[in-house]
This record gives sequence, C-alpha cells and structure tokens, in this order.
Amino acid sequence: MKKTILYLSAIAFCISSCKQSVENSSDGPDSTAIKAINDSSLTKYLSVIAADSLAGRKPFTAGETKTINYLKTAFEQLGLEPGNGDSFFQEVPMVEIKSVPEAKMLIKGKSASLSLNYLTDFVAGSRRVQDQVSVTNAPLVFAGYGIVAPEYGWNDYKDLDVKGKIVVVMINDPGFADSTLFKGKNMTYYGRWTYKFEEASRQGAAGILIIHDTEPAAYPWTVVRSGWSKSKLTLQMADNGMNRTVVEGWITLDVAKQLFKMAGQTDALFSAARKKNFKAVDLNLTTSLTVKNKIKKSVTYNVLAKISGDKKKDEAIIYSAHWDHLGVGEKIHGDSIYNGAVDNATGVASLFEIASAFKKLPKKPERTILFISYTAEEQGLLGSEYYAKHPTFPLAKTVANINMDMMGIAGKTKDIVVYGFGQSELEDYAAASAKKQGRVLVPDPVPSSGLYYRSDHFNLAKVGVPSLFTGSGVDNVTKGREWGLKQVADFTKFRYHSPQDNFDAKAWDLSGIVEDVRMLFDMGYRLSNEDVYPKWKDGSEFKAIREQK
Repeated sequence: MKKTILYLSAIAFCISSCKQSVENSSDGPDSTAIKAINDSSLTKYLSVIAADSLAGRKPFTAGETKTINYLKTAFEQLGLEPGNGDSFFQEVPMVEIKSVPEAKMLIKGKSASLSLNYLTDFVAGSRRVQDQVSVTNAPLVFAGYGIVAPEYGWNDYKDLDVKGKIVVVMINDPGFADSTLFKGKNMTYYGRWTYKFEEASRQGAAGILIIHDTEPAAYPWTVVRSGWSKSKLTLQMADNGMNRTVVEGWITLDVAKQLFKMAGQTDALFSAARKKNFKAVDLNLTTSLTVKNKIKKSVTYNVLAKISGDKKKDEAIIYSAHWDHLGVGEKIHGDSIYNGAVDNATGVASLFEIASAFKKLPKKPERTILFISYTAEEQGLLGSEYYAKHPTFPLAKTVANINMDMMGIAGKTKDIVVYGFGQSELEDYAAASAKKQGRVLVPDPVPSSGLYYRSDHFNLAKVGVPSLFTGSGVDNVTKGREWGLKQVADFTKFRYHSPQDNFDAKAWDLSGIVEDVRMLFDMGYRLSNEDVYPKWKDGSEFKAIREQK
C-alpha cells in the first residue's frame, strides 16, 4: 500500500467529452523539443503501459518481465544509453511474502470477547522470512500515534515496555488534529504507516495494529484491504526480517471503538492521545494470531537510461517514475487486473516524453540526464530505497531529482501543486518554468495526506539530494477549483488502487499532462546547463544531510 489521497493533483478524471487543445509553449528551450511532448505520443505509451497484457505490472510476475523489456526497448528507440554501466537494468534483491492470517482474530477481555473477520475488520501479515509466525495471548496497548519525535517533544513510548505486546496506534501525526503541533496540517514522515511499523519494531513490540480512519489516512479501507489481500515485497535483509515485529497490520475505526468499550474506555481516549505527554493505556485485552507465509526470494529490476552530458558527464539530473502497480488481485466490479493507468503509467509515459524532448535538442545538455523507472514503489518505495543505497552516480554529484507519479488527466489548470512546499530551491526553477505558461505554484491543497513522503523521490531526499514532487493543479481553466477537487476526491474513492484505474483514450484529457511535462522538461533543461547545485531551503529536514556531503 502506498502513498495514497492522493495525488491530489494527479488524478482528476475528465467527465467532459470535449478535449482541450494542446498549445505549444513558445518560450521553451527549443520549439522542436517542446513539440516532442504531446498528447498523441503520450497516448501511444499509455496504451501499452496500462494494457491488460502487462497484468498490472507487479514485480516477480510475467507482467514485470513484459514491462521492463518494453521500457528498455522504448528507451533504446529514443536513442538513450544504458543507465547502469552497459545495462538498462539494476537488480534489486527482494523477498516476496504472501501472508495469510487466520480468518478470525479473537480479542479477549475480562468479561467479553470480540471476533474480527480478516479483510473486513482487520488485515495482518509479517515481514519475517519464516513459514509461520504466531503471537499468543499478547496484551494490547494503546500507544497514541506510536511516535517518538524528540524535535517535537513527543514520545508515545515513554516509560512503556512493549516487549511481547501488540501496540494499537492511530494513523497520521498530531498536527492533523492540532495545527500548533508538528507541522500542522502538513503531515510529517512520523504520520506514515511505514514509520509506525518501523518504530514499533525498534521498541521491541511483538506486533502493531494501525487504526484506519479515512480522513487522516487519506484513503478508504478498500485501499488497505486490496493492498493486504495480495503478496507483499520487501528488500532482502541479512537477518531475514527478524528485527521486525512478529505481526503488523490494520484494524478499522469501528473495531478500535469496540476495543475501547471492552476496555472500559470511551472515544475520549482518541482526544487524549492527541495531546503532549499522553500516557499509553493498557487495554487489558489480549489476542492470539497465527500467520502463514509463502516465501519467494528473487530479484526485481529498476530500469535506467541516460543522455550523457556534453561537458559535465559526471553530474546527473534524475527524472524518475515508478513502473510497478498491484498486479492481479481481488475482483471489483467484474475486473481483477489492477492496471494502474494513472498510478503510474502516466509517470512512465512522461519519462519517455521528456527523454524524447532532450534528444531533439539541437545541442546536448551539459549535465547528464538520468531516467529511472523504479520497481516496487507500491510495496513501500523499495526500488528507490535500493537505488539510494546503490546509486549509479555519486549522490554528491546528483544535482536534483524530479519525480513524476500520478499525473493529472482532467485538462489544463491555472496552478500546479508542489508537495512538501518550501523544501528546496527546485521550486524556484519550477515557478519560473510555470510562469512561462501563465501558471503559478501552489501548496498541496490537502497537506495532511503527506504526499511528499509517499513517492520515490523521498528516498533520494533522505540521502540529501534536492527532490521535487509536483502534481497537476486543481484549478481547472474552464471548470474551476471546486470541480478539480471533486475529481480528485472521486478518483481516490472509486478508482485509486482498484481495477477501475484504466486508460481511456476517449475520456481522458491529456492536455494538462502535456503542459505539466513541458514545464518539468523546461526546468530540467535549465538545470542541465548550469553550474550551480540547487539547495534545500532553511527549515527543511534534509538540508543538513546535503551539507555534510
């Protein structure tokens, strides 16, 4: 499961049958290059990447083999060089675990019990590479947000011994409920489900259950259910994942309320947990659960291609977009193929568009342009995590990362959204390029979704590389902002991470993607011919990391 309301910017469906015309930006670096980015070539790529024949592009499947070979061929046809030595591929060792918990999870109290149904009430799995794992009569402890954040004076685990216990925690971070805490509505990494699993493991807990709540999670329970009903991947670890909790999973908000009632608590416990100095509460409940794992170790692949710089070949600008999606899974409305057309065939097609534009320039860029299509983003940003640890260009020589994930399909907008607004000087480059189109940069309209921490650029940011993640705007040029926001909400509710995320050449209005991609090309072109390295802005949590390199 990933990231997820997602891509606010990114995903609005065009209900109108009228297609807006694609206008050329005459202020671009070269008119021939700019024109290479157009709706007809986007349609060509999308028709293949989002096709049923690729079976949802999940790693470790035949769909992966077809996908990465198509990407390699497309890059070759555009005249690009291999991006990893003499290869277009970077092997990423992973382990696939198909976790199947018991159909019922029984919660026992002093005078009552509660039976939870798998997928309807809870999901659970394990990252431990073992055929079977179990917890027996494990006590349940409500640990608020499950966060340890010294810089914010917050520690939900203070004076709490969770060894042998299962922690129950809320999604998001305290800023969601109180704008004076953390970064207010701008969710931090502490609010991500990945962090909560990591912290529970560091604390030595036997297990963790995150309470799903649609608004602070930014996606419905169906997204959790669909993601956890399938096999999941993780990077291969020397200890076979034994440093992780025995089990990890989610419960619904209704279940959490029932647990509180059984424990003699009320919903007021949620409010108490949103305040500093909250003390974890032993619920005086226990549970036992066995999870059976089907394990497969293998490799998946990042796909890398490049255009070598003319004068500064050792300095690289990265354009990235993950190729993977969720494969074949639970059938919804008669369809079981999770094609991931918006998420993220749009981003991969945009990679090809930008590569084509750079190749049509009359003069090569001075810096190298590296194109990376990552694997296993949907499994927790794993392909980019591996690349950040095994880069093909030194991180100190990596100028910037421009990431594309879930591009907008509802036509042109007056604005363009920047996730994590205020992070780096890359925003200044983006603003200058957007201005040429008569557009403006705006912050994420739903900052509580924390999208800056939910796509592949985040792993490059964590190692100090200035990284930009934009999403198409929401202020549609003809229908306005409210209409744009509604399209985003509808996509999130009905199509995101479902088999209904399909490509429809007749319904989609690609003029917005064309304009967005032209903007991203324009800013990258400018960067490619400069000597300066963009910096993180004051207040960014990544600034110190870059300055140490």
